[in-house]
Amino acid sequence: MTRDMGDLSMLELFRMEAENHTKVLFSGLTNLAKDQSPEFVEPLIRAASSLKGAARIVGLADAIDVAGTIESSLELCRSGEINASPSFVNAMISATEFLSNLAAVEVDEMDKWLENNSSVHKDILASLQKSEDAASEPAAQNESETESVIVAEILVDPPKENVSLADLSMLDLFRMEAESHSQSLTAGLLELEKNQSYDKVEPLMRAAHSMKGAARIVGLADAVDLAHAMEDLLVSCQKGNVKLNGDQIDLLLASTDIYGEVSHLATDAIQGFLAAKKPIMDMLESGLRGNASDSKKILSDIRSSIVNTAAEIETKSASSELIGKVVSDIKNEPATDDSLSFVNNSSKNDDAFVRVSAGNLNRLMALAGESLVESGRLGKFASSLLRLKYGQRDIMKAIEESVERVAKGESLPYIISEIKAVMTENQKLLATYAVDFDTYRRRSDNISGRLYNEVVASRMRPFSDGGLGLPRLVRDLARSLGKKVDFVVEGESTAVDRDILERLEAPLNHIIRNSVDHGIETAQERIAAGKSSKGTIKVIAGHRAGMLFIEVRDDGRGIDPEQIRAKVVERKLAPGRMAAEMSHSELMDFLFLPGFSTAGKVTEISGRGVGLDVVHSMVQDVGGTVRADSVPGEGMSFSMQLPLTLSVIRTLLVEISGEPFALPLSRISRIASVLPGQLKLVEDRQYVALDNANVGLIPASQVLGTETSKKEEETVKVVVISDRMNKYGLVVDDFLGEQELVVRPLDYRFGKVPDINSVALMPDGSPVLILDAEDLVRSIDNLLSGRRLSKVGRDAVKKGPVQHILVVDDSLTVREVERKLLSNHGYEVGTAVDGMDGFNALVTGNYDLVVTDVDMPRMNGLELTRKIKADPDLKSIPVMMVSYKDREEDKLKGLEAGADYYLTKSSFHDETLLTAVEDLIGGVTK
Repeated sequence: MTRDMGDLSMLELFRMEAENHTKVLFSGLTNLAKDQSPEFVEPLIRAASSLKGAARIVGLADAIDVAGTIESSLELCRSGEINASPSFVNAMISATEFLSNLAAVEVDEMDKWLENNSSVHKDILASLQKSEDAASEPAAQNESETESVIVAEILVDPPKENVSLADLSMLDLFRMEAESHSQSLTAGLLELEKNQSYDKVEPLMRAAHSMKGAARIVGLADAVDLAHAMEDLLVSCQKGNVKLNGDQIDLLLASTDIYGEVSHLATDAIQGFLAAKKPIMDMLESGLRGNASDSKKILSDIRSSIVNTAAEIETKSASSELIGKVVSDIKNEPATDDSLSFVNNSSKNDDAFVRVSAGNLNRLMALAGESLVESGRLGKFASSLLRLKYGQRDIMKAIEESVERVAKGESLPYIISEIKAVMTENQKLLATYAVDFDTYRRRSDNISGRLYNEVVASRMRPFSDGGLGLPRLVRDLARSLGKKVDFVVEGESTAVDRDILERLEAPLNHIIRNSVDHGIETAQERIAAGKSSKGTIKVIAGHRAGMLFIEVRDDGRGIDPEQIRAKVVERKLAPGRMAAEMSHSELMDFLFLPGFSTAGKVTEISGRGVGLDVVHSMVQDVGGTVRADSVPGEGMSFSMQLPLTLSVIRTLLVEISGEPFALPLSRISRIASVLPGQLKLVEDRQYVALDNANVGLIPASQVLGTETSKKEEETVKVVVISDRMNKYGLVVDDFLGEQELVVRPLDYRFGKVPDINSVALMPDGSPVLILDAEDLVRSIDNLLSGRRLSKVGRDAVKKGPVQHILVVDDSLTVREVERKLLSNHGYEVGTAVDGMDGFNALVTGNYDLVVTDVDMPRMNGLELTRKIKADPDLKSIPVMMVSYKDREEDKLKGLEAGADYYLTKSSFHDETLLTAVEDLIGGVTK
């Protein structure tokens, strides 16, 4: 099946959505046997339903079947018609793994992958049906009998020492030990390819031995046997009897991965996981012990999966997501005895944990104590102010009495001298107290500054913590491509904000994957070019000018700027004359466009043209910049400049509609005050010439939906923001100056507020909203496409009516299909990810129609429709429901909730949706 670029783009959206929904399914299915309540099962059903819908949109029939079967099975589970036995859960997990593996395949290979795995698809459907039939049989066991049945089903090949489900504390210890040893084994095995000396092999042998012992204690026989085989091979290497080759190290690494995956599982899922992995563990053990045929077979399986290594690392594999955000935060820290955990209240998840060192926590406690002591001194200042107040009262009383005393004949100079004496005493007290208060202020500033720096330090992690999987990634990809690559990291101890460190993983994976696949040449090519046979990829991290600087550099073939220039013209991204005049840096910026690729062919590893777009998006999300540079024949480099921390940002404060707003300085190209006479009007749009370029003007009040200022200013205040290809001039009422703000996230119950990123407190304690530059750019694009811009300055006019549609759907694929379809036919389209997000958008926006899905998290389509129709300000907005539920009773439920139109996605096509929209609000006036 041949697909065009548009189809591949939609498949990429499906791939991203499938990754998210399979994570939800993996996380929930492991606990399904414990909790079959409708509240627990409902999110799993929604995830399966969204997967089915997304697969239907892009035409992946086998994926539709699997997701649909998972959905129907979960619905039976929710209704109580079947019980979630371990065999049923295992079958559901296997089905989810099928969809997860599909999501890891490159988009142009998905159809071929499904064709090659058609037998697997049939087996999964048969297994699901079989487990569903078995699970539907009534259970007659009592509680103790049920537990024994669960044990028997989980332990397909029971270990020599049976493990009680109640004895999870020992399994927990084994899981922790597996995590520690798997990390040390992975790092050490990569070193063995360079040096197999006794001292290098010794710690690895001990780690395998310890893992064997830990598995034996908890009775996991298969884990014991595999660790024993690893230990024996390493002992032979240590004695000099064996020189480990690349294939044997592959086997050792694959075996280590088994224990690494175990370390990320919930304790009660370990036995089931090992039972499911038994066949591959048996093959690994046989290969480690030297059985040639088995060794070749397992290596073939390993190498076929190596090409997906980057995607596996990026998604952290299905099993690693089972433990959720809590463990992923904890895992960022080394397991040392001097570290303690505390709740990270800045996270949306109140149960999320981070780790800080005991020394850091002790310093925080000491500073908190100092702060408490300093706050106690405020009582003294309160008493001082009272004394000054009394002194002021005595002065006023003396002045009032002086009139009567003068009338009685007392000497005026004498009276004045008495008043002066009282005032002088009061002034002495004031001077003393002012000195004391200034001392207190300096001490308080010092303590608060140290306290803040210590809190920021608690959020910082060494850069090396975020790159644990990179050496393995480079090694596996290089071996799969037959290349020789050295991987070097400089600045491993560079402190990085843990949130930035987490977000850096995917961009670094993308860049390094491209470097290995397309940048580094083969040994023969390098020798022919006068280079060493082994290529080098270097990652450099450091602090420069108060920013985090990260550079990824390779010494490969690089990219010819003329190749980029030709690609720009070929894809009609710029006219030939304009492309010919572009500078080197301007050409390099095209590499970050979605879908832009100079690769001669699309491989399973890279070349589809979406990786660098992810890099650019991540860097912009955190308020940084990224640049690419290349010298043909000498190599390629990517430089990222990022903030040191996300908790504090430098902002420009502006006034919009009489209210202060903050814009991150990192997202502002420049600011300017423009005279009205400098404004130009072209095709009914206003422009101003800045830095030899025309910048379109957009009133900030119109973007935010606030009242337009009625003040007539002598100059027009412009803040220039930009994306990669366009600059926009945001017109504000006034500039209020720069301010460093401590970022505080919005309450998650608000949902996503359009154009707003977060909130902060001003020095006077008043709140200020921090604008989201990315959202502003998207909002401006919507205004431009709808030709709804109002004017600024003397040309300002009232804006006319517009047909504005809100699409509400938790499926990214469906949202994008509907948005593009409606936008292409002239409608202005906004989007929301669920009912709560949609209702917030309706309250803050101005919409003529709502198109909503039914099954969504937080607030479904039925609840959203009822809420709209119950609101006196919104009830006149027509609502169209678009759902895969096509039963008559489902349609009646939608119409009873207040929907004006019900359209099934099974019959969805361009004319049906557009006709329905025109029926409700009419077509677009050309």
